[in-house]
Amino acid sequence: MTTSTTHSAASAAPRSKLALYLDLIRWNRPAGWLVLVWPTLAALWVAAEGFPGWHLLLVFVAGTVLMRSAGCTINDIADRDFDKHVKRTTQRPITSGQISVKEAALVGLVLTLVAFALVLTTRWEAVAWSVPAVLFTILYPFTKRFFAMPQAFLGIAFNFGIVIAFAAVTGDVGVTAWVLWLANMFLVLAYDTEYAMVDRDDDLKIGMKTSAITLGRFDVLGIMAFFVLCLGLSILAVLPYGLGWPFWLGMALAAAQVVWHFTLIKARTREGCFVAFSKSHYIGMTIFAGIALGFALR
Repeated sequence: MTTSTTHSAASAAPRSKLALYLDLIRWNRPAGWLVLVWPTLAALWVAAEGFPGWHLLLVFVAGTVLMRSAGCTINDIADRDFDKHVKRTTQRPITSGQISVKEAALVGLVLTLVAFALVLTTRWEAVAWSVPAVLFTILYPFTKRFFAMPQAFLGIAFNFGIVIAFAAVTGDVGVTAWVLWLANMFLVLAYDTEYAMVDRDDDLKIGMKTSAITLGRFDVLGIMAFFVLCLGLSILAVLPYGLGWPFWLGMALAAAQVVWHFTLIKARTREGCFVAFSKSHYIGMTIFAGIALGFALR
């Protein structure tokens, strides 16, 4: 057998179930859960006015990773027919037939139950808020059929971590929590519109609705406006805590990244928009770092 034939046979060898399941939950793409975990941690720190304790930290980091993974399985089940027509998604495990819908649903269910078990170790108010969080996660993929800006619905689903964090720490979800919730809503709209710009041509062909299509030629302007609203509302929420220079440094670094994002997406290339999306979690990271350091030095 020739070397080329051997290589071809090896590349065609079936992958293990574990490898397919890890692909299903996007294990090799941590940016997807990092965009969720930083705003959630920021909310934890603000709610606790400092370090919230190891128990809550572990619960929310693990719970965020688990629910994002479960969300990926739900999304791929809902989009399995559409994904066949999008360049970036044709080889996803369900779409390519390597994992059945039943298997994927079971994986998603197990991940959701483990995340729910973690929340059960906190306050009952946090448990109560986790129920609509799961429902919105399930419903989001289906909104792309009829809702002009499904990214807004995604923002609601993604933002429950902020609400649950306040409920777990204080037992109450007050004004500060909702301002942070709104700030992160605009952050989700910004980076997920960047993501939607990558697939815009394919989505137009198959009739999928996204914010990139809805905004049209105002897509870049819209994204910049979303980023500015995110930063402004974050300042409004955190300013009363008097966190000093660390917080302002974090916000300045976040603002610098917004400028960098503009340079990446202004030409509307697939490559530039995907890089912008994949690096968007650093904005949340710098905001969180400023908050955490500000409370530590206050």
